[in-house]
Amino acid sequence: MVETITAEQLRDMIDADEEFVLFDTRSPDSFEDWHIDGAENVEYSGDDDELVGELDEDAIDAGDTVVTICATGNSASSFAEYLEREGDAHDVKTVEGGMEAWSMVYDIVPIATENDDLVVLQLQRRSKGCLGYVVGSKRAGEAALVDVTRATDEFVDAARAYGLKITHILDTHIHADHISKGRELADRLDVPYHLGAPAATRDPDFEFDPIEPNSVVELGDVEIKAVHTPGHTTGMTSYLVDDEALLTGDTLFVESIGRTELQFADKDARDGARVQYETLHKVIMTESNDVKILPGHFSVTDDGEYIDVTPGQPMFSTVGYLWKNNEILQLDEDEFVEHMFENLPSKPPNYEQVIATNAGEYDPEEGEESELELGPNRCAATSESAVADD
Repeated sequence: MVETITAEQLRDMIDADEEFVLFDTRSPDSFEDWHIDGAENVEYSGDDDELVGELDEDAIDAGDTVVTICATGNSASSFAEYLEREGDAHDVKTVEGGMEAWSMVYDIVPIATENDDLVVLQLQRRSKGCLGYVVGSKRAGEAALVDVTRATDEFVDAARAYGLKITHILDTHIHADHISKGRELADRLDVPYHLGAPAATRDPDFEFDPIEPNSVVELGDVEIKAVHTPGHTTGMTSYLVDDEALLTGDTLFVESIGRTELQFADKDARDGARVQYETLHKVIMTESNDVKILPGHFSVTDDGEYIDVTPGQPMFSTVGYLWKNNEILQLDEDEFVEHMFENLPSKPPNYEQVIATNAGEYDPEEGEESELELGPNRCAATSESAVADD
């Protein structure tokens, strides 16, 4: 009998290095665009209940555990029944909700801090590479959420698990790769929703509580300082938490830096790269060497491989380490600008509609948000690591 498992159970099987064969029954084009590392593509029609692609007879050995996945669970379920009926596999599982459910799987990882009062939780969206944060004060029992995605319950539950009441919600910028739910959650909880004041340059079609550069949000004795870090966008704001960690959004990652041409596509895109260079060299990298860099994303390839990170483990670097090891940071300004446009990956899928949604200019229809977000983020300026091996 085919067993239905959750996307979280699939994650746990992968993390435990369990032996199984993973079949993805979507079309070859959809599979090539984005799939789980190690999956094999065998197209199957859920509507017609028939095998469309070719199944390698040697792909499954007698007694193998097989897991099937598709876009939303329909064709994968039918294919699982087909395998159980026609093949040698005796342990067949299918993933409920398919890749749509996989796209919402989170790991919640505490980040170690020097201040015993400070809580920093990193919420890792493992399929897409989005990172969000809970920043809190144990003594005050208050928390701020940063870069909230559609998985609002994950953020709320993470804060509450630490006994923290959510008092502020912040976004680093108007995102291009995923739907922000910060404003919606702030309305629901009746708390302020913040963007850096320079986000007004993006002409958002909604009201927000602006944080001026160098202004502070207080959570008891814990301070979150707004640091204007333009380049990825003109309104990009990073958040310095108690002088220990800098939440850099899409400006600086652990393995690369943020691309700059998405907003500047209609102008001289090199202007954005020069602004990014100034931000990196004269703002972020002037912080102390031991300040942790906590980015807004990590890189996932279309093949589902992770670059320089391990899901479920803390994803951060330090200013000092990146100064020495990030090869892009070591370029002079002109070399940096040219590099930004010689190595760009493809643009995020549907990024113009995602930006419009996050700017309050577009209201997706029911079910459309998941379609707009499908696939990994592509916010880094390079598709490979820019950090040299030790």
